Amino acid sequence: MYAIIETGGKQYKVSEGDVIYIEKLPQEEGEKVAFDRVLLIKKDAGVVVGTPFVAGATVTGVVDRHGRGKKLVVFKYKPKKNYKRKLGHRQPYTKVTIEKING
Repeated sequence: MYAIIETGGKQYKVSEGDVIYIEKLPQEEGEKVAFDRVLLIKKDAGVVVGTPFVAGATVTGVVDRHGRGKKLVVFKYKPKKNYKRKLGHRQPYTKVTIEKING
């Protein structure tokens, strides 16, 4: 059994017990989080597809930790104009363990 959920503007395929890294959530570490934007649920009996979301379906998980990803270097320059800018970016994330798929 698996589900496809939407969070942070992205879609994730999740099963029970999966660990996913998603865009940062406001919940604290150890708190439960429920995802109600479920696009699809695949069960043994068949597939339920939402229009756009499956009615009454939720996916619950636990926030394991918050962190920041690897540093990306953003380098801008204009040739022959002596313009250079070097910036770094680290995207914040939340590590979530999926507990249950309801629906």
